[in-house]
Amino acid sequence: MNSEFAVRSMRPGELELALEWARQEGWNPGLDDAIAFHEADPSGFFVGAIGEVPVGSISVVKYGDNFAFLGLYIVHPDFRGRGFGKAIWNAGIASAGDRTIGLDGVAAQQAVYRKAGFEVAYNTIRYGGVPTSMPDSSLVAQPVPDARLEGLLRYDSGIFPQPRAAFLAAWCTARKGRSSVVVRKSGKIRGYGTIRRCYEGYKIGPLFANDTDSAAALLTGLIPQAHGASIYIDIPTVNAEAITLAESVGLEPVMETARMYRGPAPEIPLKNVYGVTTLELG
Repeated sequence: MNSEFAVRSMRPGELELALEWARQEGWNPGLDDAIAFHEADPSGFFVGAIGEVPVGSISVVKYGDNFAFLGLYIVHPDFRGRGFGKAIWNAGIASAGDRTIGLDGVAAQQAVYRKAGFEVAYNTIRYGGVPTSMPDSSLVAQPVPDARLEGLLRYDSGIFPQPRAAFLAAWCTARKGRSSVVVRKSGKIRGYGTIRRCYEGYKIGPLFANDTDSAAALLTGLIPQAHGASIYIDIPTVNAEAITLAESVGLEPVMETARMYRGPAPEIPLKNVYGVTTLELG
């Protein structure tokens, strides 16, 4: 271990660097994810650095007093095998205190995470491709007004383990390459979703809905915004209706991860999760 090595909070620009490392690893983050990620928890992002040179990263974003989510755990290939990753990991885990910590782990790393106290809750499959059709729905999705997020925040907090108002205010704000839609029936929200431009194609997440009809309406509102490019949705395998919906528009399995928790797993109505928000932040 180099005596100049230390783990510290990220400085301006270093979150963008970590996301670039994520791109190089093939994780395909969004082009402007850093803005909303930082808003989720400005204190939740760390780098390991030798002097002024960042060599690795981790995020442990805290949602309230009971839940945190781990992501962006990367050591640059030039610095692997020297113990830096363990130090970065330990610092990130310690920052969560006694909160339950979630993560999405690829198959190759799940044994490592189990040794660190994480247990598998369910699997997630990324479906992707260029859609070949549009789903049928009796409902119509509408754009999410930037200045009217109160109802959406209440709806989201019934599905995500903790309220995340600052994150969603940034995540759902319309800008180039990113937009959100909502479905209502009799004035009540029945689902919402966000699409964002990534280094390769577009990702849809979250895709939260009361039922398949609502989720189909959301997809009908979101798919055209990819302008014929590939789209990707991370779907819990226990939601069979979500998988059927993805397959109905021509998407196919691309990769698989496992949602794992260290500590009591939060109660999430997975029947409403037609697409995970992001594998980095939960």
